[in-house]
Amino acid sequence: MYFEILGSELPDATTIVLSSGLGGSAHFWKAQLPALTSSYRVIVYDQNGTGRSPADLPSGYSIQSMATELLALLDSIEVKHCHFVGHALGGLVGLQIAVQRPALLTSLVLINAWSSPNEHSLRCFRVRKSLLDNSPPQMYLQAQALFLYPPDWIMNNIDMLEEEEQHMLASFPNKQNLLARIHALSEFDIEASLATVTTPTLVFANKDDMLVPWQRSEVLAGLLPNAELAIYEYGGHASTVTTPTVFNEKLLAFLST
Repeated sequence: MYFEILGSELPDATTIVLSSGLGGSAHFWKAQLPALTSSYRVIVYDQNGTGRSPADLPSGYSIQSMATELLALLDSIEVKHCHFVGHALGGLVGLQIAVQRPALLTSLVLINAWSSPNEHSLRCFRVRKSLLDNSPPQMYLQAQALFLYPPDWIMNNIDMLEEEEQHMLASFPNKQNLLARIHALSEFDIEASLATVTTPTLVFANKDDMLVPWQRSEVLAGLLPNAELAIYEYGGHASTVTTPTVFNEKLLAFLST
């Protein structure tokens, strides 16, 4: 998989791994990098079958598959301990690693994530799958913005958003890979194992998230033995993009504790 190691080059620098949501791209974290790279060694990557990590995802591809791939990458560059920050699907990967390899994680940050399927999000995923099957890629990308961002943010950032959508259209991902990734996150259920996850965890949620009800973060935090829940009124599903200052300040405060 394509990856980059950014920030501090000090041999004892603390490592942070950033794992993106369904889109899978390292570019998702561009609003966080200036806040993190001055003090931390930061690893970003394009998830398998997305962006600069071309692959044909196999049958039965799962969140556990994604976690195993990332663990192989981190082992190959000799990462022994790290803070893990995951958005949505990336948070599910972090939860799987917390169960599968708990000694690796110093802390875990879960942004608008969940621990088991819910009917609202499943409806949203079915809509996205239908758009992939029955509509041009432009419509999938326009609908994606509706799931990710608050209405006023879209209105106020429309020029930037449309430019970004044109860029994404030029490198639109493999349809079968997208369907496999949507299926993987739709099937993920780790609630029975959450009581074993003792990693210090920040569960970050936004009440205006259209894709994942914020109450799923409340459930997640309630089932984790060592979790802090931070809920914000505004930001949508991709609050790392829409309210980066709020998110970055909370993240840095958590990492420093």
